[in-house]
Amino acid sequence: MESISLIQHLVGYNTVSRDSNLPLIDFVQNYLLDFGVDSRRVLSQDGKKSNLIATVGPQDEGGVVLSGHTDVVPVDGQEWSSDPFVIRRDNGRLYGRGSCDMKGFIGIALSKLPEMKSLRKPIHFALSYDEEVGCLGAPDMIDVINQELPVPLGVIVGEPTSMRAVTGHKGIVALRTTVKGFEAHSSQTHRGVSAVMTAARLVNHLDEVANRLADETPRNNGFEPHATSVHVGVINGGTALNIISGQCQFTWDIRNIPGDDPQRLIENFEKFCADEILPTMRARHSACSIDTRILARCPAFEDASNPILSLVQGLTGNLETSKVAYTAEAGQYQGAGFPTVLCGPGSIDQAHQPDEYLESSEVENGERFIDSLIAHLSANR
Repeated sequence: MESISLIQHLVGYNTVSRDSNLPLIDFVQNYLLDFGVDSRRVLSQDGKKSNLIATVGPQDEGGVVLSGHTDVVPVDGQEWSSDPFVIRRDNGRLYGRGSCDMKGFIGIALSKLPEMKSLRKPIHFALSYDEEVGCLGAPDMIDVINQELPVPLGVIVGEPTSMRAVTGHKGIVALRTTVKGFEAHSSQTHRGVSAVMTAARLVNHLDEVANRLADETPRNNGFEPHATSVHVGVINGGTALNIISGQCQFTWDIRNIPGDDPQRLIENFEKFCADEILPTMRARHSACSIDTRILARCPAFEDASNPILSLVQGLTGNLETSKVAYTAEAGQYQGAGFPTVLCGPGSIDQAHQPDEYLESSEVENGERFIDSLIAHLSANR
């Protein structure tokens, strides 16, 4: 199948978010040109990465945007059974980094270019970079779509949903907190201010906030876990066992359900630092500080009734909808005024895992869906 060949090509490009995706973009641009389709790059500020926009069919309103991200998460420290960037076919599965999340969707959609000759309404491809590190690339691309493309019916974000419509996802704010203490010999705890032990208090406070949110949030809202979560993922600090630590840093995130304002949680955290922690630190040394910076932010998404959802339900024949705890670019599209739904092949359970895979049956389901979409956009109406 051409779709599997394309998935193999796409997985073959190591597009871990810390690296450039330009070789993959080059490949896709040349592939599109083979079918007479022009495309436009929307570059990152440093020019090392790029989004890609392409329109197939007439420049008319009422088309559909097929959105996917080209970057993948790292494989560092994971135990893979084979090269993560070479597709391995085994027992009806395609193993490889990004096969599920989400080069499978991109490859399937691109493989259907020969069938798009009769489109009466356009299909717009929108491929982004740096989704996995905070949905950083999509906003500039969405601005171009908003300003320059004919108004589409809506956007299908092809995240792995087992080809079921997803109408809501959580938002995310990624943060880094740096605690500056005061070094002294560890036998003189009365003189120093431990950045590590202070950071531990802050992490414990965030854990208490997370538990309170879980207790206060109704459980029947469709999300699993049901509440806005607060999680500390990395912490580093200190110099030696016998030195009171002068600095400690931890990175954390807030994954908010729609309707919860993450900024309020950030402001409450900073107030806790200013009122409860800093006075004691600075009583020993005035240069002590706690600094929290936002690294990335992406809005939550929730839209249970729009024309693109109705179209996806009609094409799949499945009226069931669900919500997901991960974050995607749907919230950014919705914020720009586009009706949006998540629907793509594969299961999120396999995403980001060692030996990530996409079932061949999911490739077939994805192909049937894109075929049905093309037929719908090619029909006389």
